Amino acid sequence: MDVHLKYAFGRFQEQFGSGPGLGPGSGTNLMKIDGIAPPFIKSVYRAAAALYRTDPWRRLRPGHLFGVRVGKDSDWSGKKHPFSCIQFIGGDGGDIGLYMFRSEDDAKKMTGPRETIRVPNLEVLRVTYDLDSVMLPSNKRFVVSLALEVSGEDRYPVIDVGRCTTTGELQFRNPTLEELRFVYAVMKGASLLHPLLQQDYGAAPKWSRVIYFEPFIETVDVQWPAEMAKGNDLVAVTISHPPGRGYQEKYSSSSSSTPTKHSEAQKEETFIDVKSNAAVCLRECMLCGEKVSREQSVCCGHCSAVVYCGSVCQKQHWKEGHKDVCGLYRAMMEREEELAMKIFIFNCSAEQPCKWLESLGIHQKGMWRRKCNCYFHCPYGLLPVPGGLWDSWGGLDENEYPHDSPFHNHFRDGISSSVFLSGWLEYYSLRSLPLTSPVADILSHPLTIYYILTAPNINSKNLLLKNKEVILHYIGPEGELDWMPAFAEIGHLLHGMGNIHIIMVGPEVPTNLSGTTSGIGSRVRVNLVRGLYQDEASYLPTPHVIMSLNCGLGSYSCWGGALDLIKSMNVPAYFTNESELSCSSSKQVLRAAGLHISYPVTPNPFRSPVRIFGTSTNFPSYSNCFLLGVNT
Repeated sequence: MDVHLKYAFGRFQEQFGSGPGLGPGSGTNLMKIDGIAPPFIKSVYRAAAALYRTDPWRRLRPGHLFGVRVGKDSDWSGKKHPFSCIQFIGGDGGDIGLYMFRSEDDAKKMTGPRETIRVPNLEVLRVTYDLDSVMLPSNKRFVVSLALEVSGEDRYPVIDVGRCTTTGELQFRNPTLEELRFVYAVMKGASLLHPLLQQDYGAAPKWSRVIYFEPFIETVDVQWPAEMAKGNDLVAVTISHPPGRGYQEKYSSSSSSTPTKHSEAQKEETFIDVKSNAAVCLRECMLCGEKVSREQSVCCGHCSAVVYCGSVCQKQHWKEGHKDVCGLYRAMMEREEELAMKIFIFNCSAEQPCKWLESLGIHQKGMWRRKCNCYFHCPYGLLPVPGGLWDSWGGLDENEYPHDSPFHNHFRDGISSSVFLSGWLEYYSLRSLPLTSPVADILSHPLTIYYILTAPNINSKNLLLKNKEVILHYIGPEGELDWMPAFAEIGHLLHGMGNIHIIMVGPEVPTNLSGTTSGIGSRVRVNLVRGLYQDEASYLPTPHVIMSLNCGLGSYSCWGGALDLIKSMNVPAYFTNESELSCSSSKQVLRAAGLHISYPVTPNPFRSPVRIFGTSTNFPSYSNCFLLGVNT
């Protein structure tokens, strides 16, 4: 009885006199759903935690209704989306959560000025973030037994479907397996897209404290976890405000469930080679390298991604290997808009880095000196050391770079806890950085390291959660040797977990730095070793993970010995490549070395956002873009 009274009083105290919500949690437990497995539940909790960390309640109120689509209607039972309208409740107090409605009309009927209106026979799916102190004992045991991820300050998501009877009573049930898949995709998509809402300053009355937003509609591809995928790894999530704004769905013969926007045809200038300023733009043949005019060039009819000087080279290249990657290129072309990373306001060519850096006022300053060739005469790792962190970031404004401090808005029991990131939007939101800040171009290396080490499918995450040390062999560092201040972010993300020992090995390590150890914060230390990995590895501590970013596997002959050694070590290894094109050659190099690629080439959420216009392809490519995993 004491437990019941404590629970009831806690919920009453939390909600007394506060905002919308249907009241205390129902006590539903996801473990009671037939067919659900622990990995599925963990993925749902990770998605809920990622959404909570973006803090949509800071700006959004129940009156802000959003339309939502996940894939196509045909992907769901009854050929209809389970829910088509969502709202965030709790911004003014009360239950903190995400409510999902069958239709916009249902949402309007149940949205009152202060409380959620109980309308008979209307169902609402709730994701409410309950405090650990007021959770039912059965749910507490469930969370502990599966070590589920916490959302913010001791809050955990409780997912149920509520319905009001004609007598005014509430009835709750567990969501179905299909509804949980839908909720997962919505939470992942919402965490990426809601920060993009732009305030409409002219729409709100002067006396109103509610933020008004400009009409909005965006689509992002969400990757299904392995236990949720049904034929496709990716699904398109579209969120619109107000709900009436929507894309017309365009069906094709492709098996992808991604809806296509009906928009104006892409302007031809988008794909102009930035090296050519002539009236007649030249394009480079993928096979022979000959430069021909746009009118004379030939594109692959299937993927429209690769350019040739004529049909002879096109046929020859098909036989030599394009047929093996044509399907991948077509998939990338279909996702061009998502790959363009429009979340960043800046968008430039990495082939003209000096011009870009000058436009930002950081050319030849701080760590940015390694982003162009102006300091090529200075060996890696030996750039003159600036005065402090502000100088390291080239004198950016105070709010434009991450400070050497914990994530103040991510605490548990008053202590900064570890952070699991899903992409740049979440990171920028947590650090309160404007999207105009260019720091992602340097941070892509340390955050890619953190993203891989905390991936659920390798043992390094378990070691970190047990407060143990993870040893990482980092092969072939170059510019990273001058970006050590940026690697301090790994330590701040690791609060609440173990330590990382990074051993950087490569021929570009300066002789006078070889053998040195640097402590970057309290949880990250870096050793530098000069030489080829295959020659030095036997003298190094046994690694838990091996990694090389933007490695150029097909460009350096010295990789042969390193890959043979990695194969014999049987240690998880990860490589990133600068573009989609280099992925093909890298896969061939890895397979020739007898290494097994554990999963298809996948986009890296922490790739650099600086756009490169390919000289022989139509689609954009990015530094540190694609991820290959071997021996995992």
